[in-house]
Amino acid sequence: MSDALFRVEFAGPFVTIQDGGRRGMMRYGLPASGAMDRRALKAANAALGNDPGAAGIEVSLGGLTLRCLSGQVTLAIAGGGFIVETGGQRGGQRGGSWRVMTVTEGDRIAIRRGPWGSWCCLAFAGRPEVPQWLGSRSTHAASGMGGGILRNGQELRVTGARVLARAEGPIPCPVWARPRRELRVVMGPQDRFFPAEAQAAFTEGIYRLTAAYDRMGVRLAGPPLVPESALGIPSEPIVRGSVQVAGDGVPTVLLADHQTTGGYPKIATLVSSDTDAFAQCRPGDPVVFHPVAPDRARQIARQDAQMQGAYLDRLRARLLP
Repeated sequence: MSDALFRVEFAGPFVTIQDGGRRGMMRYGLPASGAMDRRALKAANAALGNDPGAAGIEVSLGGLTLRCLSGQVTLAIAGGGFIVETGGQRGGQRGGSWRVMTVTEGDRIAIRRGPWGSWCCLAFAGRPEVPQWLGSRSTHAASGMGGGILRNGQELRVTGARVLARAEGPIPCPVWARPRRELRVVMGPQDRFFPAEAQAAFTEGIYRLTAAYDRMGVRLAGPPLVPESALGIPSEPIVRGSVQVAGDGVPTVLLADHQTTGGYPKIATLVSSDTDAFAQCRPGDPVVFHPVAPDRARQIARQDAQMQGAYLDRLRARLLP
């Protein structure tokens, strides 16, 4: 094993280092962060035999271009329907995300938006040498703390770089990796503050993601949800997937870098297994919300965890001799 050195030739907005998230810190007011599509990061890592929460690069629709300055390393790209182009002394190739490849000195790899999805994850068979903040390399985009926001011209070193010829090739893209536009939610915890007509509008109407979209959350366009009262309820903990409604009646779905507490009412909360697929939706995409009971939500989450676990086991098995 040795090191591989990369230069960032181009990085679009919100291209950051992310890992499995900063656990146990929300009680102190620190967002968990982590990948927007956590399942994509796990898939990329599993294809290389890494720990599921190992740090990698999360690529937004803005895209990323890397040049390998020295060394060689196998890497995996999973998440979204991105376009991946490589070039170097061995010629060039063009394909999609969901693949494992080895890059060597002089090679260039460009990842750009493709036909679907908003985020993909690039994992290395090695460890990116990036800062750790409070036990995690995940980047909080608003502050830049953590592994960091990638900038044009910076260098990125991967230590313990390995070449995994056996792993090279396509990664199976499961159907649940696609954007999910029919979203299961548990109503509440403050749905009681919304009149019956507002609750009906939320569960029967069509909403669209707007361009007011970042790692903290996305505002939706659709039927207004004006609460009857309690716009100033005491601040309380917030989770990823909360559907928060401000005084203008516009719902916002909170995502990876969401604040840890808030005083606006939450009309509903996405079932946890739908949040990653929702993050793959793009501005302008329509979504609808389907209420489910809490017991059903738990059942869905358990089934999803079992399905993901079996999928990741199959990816890891491809590395066995």
